[in-house]
Amino acid sequence: MTLYRFRNCKLLRNHALIIDDLWIRNGKIADPEKIFFDEKILADIEYDCQGILIAPGYIDLQINGAFGHDFSSPDTASEAILIDVARKLTSHGVTAFLPTIVSSNADAYKTILPKYKRRAGSAKDGAAILGMHLEGPFIDKEKHGAHRTECLLKAPHGTEDLLACYGSFDNVSIVTLAPEIPNMIEKVIPELVDRYGLVVSIGHSVASLDEGERAVCSGVRFITHLFNAMLGFHHRHPNLLGLLTSHRVPATTVIHYGLIADGIHTHSATIRLAHRVHPQGLVLVTDALDALGLPEGIHRLGPQEIAVKNKRATIAGTETLCGSIASMTECVQNMRQALLDGETNKCNVKNLSENDKDKFIVDSIEAATLHPASVLRIEKQKGTLSYGADADFIFLDDKLNVLSTFIAGEQAWTITDEWSIDNIRINPSQ
Repeated sequence: MTLYRFRNCKLLRNHALIIDDLWIRNGKIADPEKIFFDEKILADIEYDCQGILIAPGYIDLQINGAFGHDFSSPDTASEAILIDVARKLTSHGVTAFLPTIVSSNADAYKTILPKYKRRAGSAKDGAAILGMHLEGPFIDKEKHGAHRTECLLKAPHGTEDLLACYGSFDNVSIVTLAPEIPNMIEKVIPELVDRYGLVVSIGHSVASLDEGERAVCSGVRFITHLFNAMLGFHHRHPNLLGLLTSHRVPATTVIHYGLIADGIHTHSATIRLAHRVHPQGLVLVTDALDALGLPEGIHRLGPQEIAVKNKRATIAGTETLCGSIASMTECVQNMRQALLDGETNKCNVKNLSENDKDKFIVDSIEAATLHPASVLRIEKQKGTLSYGADADFIFLDDKLNVLSTFIAGEQAWTITDEWSIDNIRINPSQ
């Protein structure tokens, strides 16, 4: 098996930026200590990375579509559109994602879900499919957002109603539901977690803090797009936002929450607030629509028309937000800038140390890598550059622009020929 060594680079590893080499073999990240002392061999091929940052590949837990493909459309659902999106997402540093289906009718789910299967990533076919995220239709009508109210359902018979709607939980990873719907906390959530091994997220909800805490005690571990489609924070009624500081949540339980850092859904001050209160739970999601990567105009989310103008996506003819058109690269950059903005302004400029600046980079990248992997309980396999993990990684410049994307150790995309694997190779004669 060929042993690769990436030199002259910084790595994001163990929550820090370090100067080190990255060793790859058989699609995995290799431990150089074992190579040096046990095997006593040198790399077969070496690359000069010219001082760039190597980080784990991004993981998007909530993406409704991209590049003209709407995952919620039963008329166009196919493996081919998933592969097309998977290939193109590598240009934004994404090496794994969850196709997200918004509230639909039972016939739509039974047409779509069998066609969207888990799939390993590759340089040829792009980002890995880590299962589906089913957002609805068991959500609250008062916070339906862009979801069609005629599709929304209750669950008087518990999990049976979810199965009757979806048809199966095969290839499903996350289900978003509203915990205040009867039977959810007592029956549905624990069964989805214990029997089917799913991640249950709460969102599109008018739940109180007490209901949210009871949902967490039943097995909930994620909050769908925090601040959006839920009751706002009030000093006497913190509602679901209070879960970030709740003492009823066991100390060993980390509640993660999605955040859409597209510059539209969430103000930079709000990003800073969430980060300062509960940084280890922050998960960047794009909530992207089929319009990602396309010009402004009219697009679709299921059967609804979506108008995109000035980077803002709304249900056509309304001001209702309905997803974003931001890439994960933009979300990571926006989060980093939001954190920097909290430290510097025109009136009071603070001189940040390099360690402070590095921490903002680490936190922003881990929100798109390690944290989403932790939600899916695959943090030893993906979202990390730890030894033995999948060799899914990206090259980043100092502005966090993606220069190149690798999946299973092979180059899947590069911004220019300058960063082609052939052009950064040190020893092409070997």
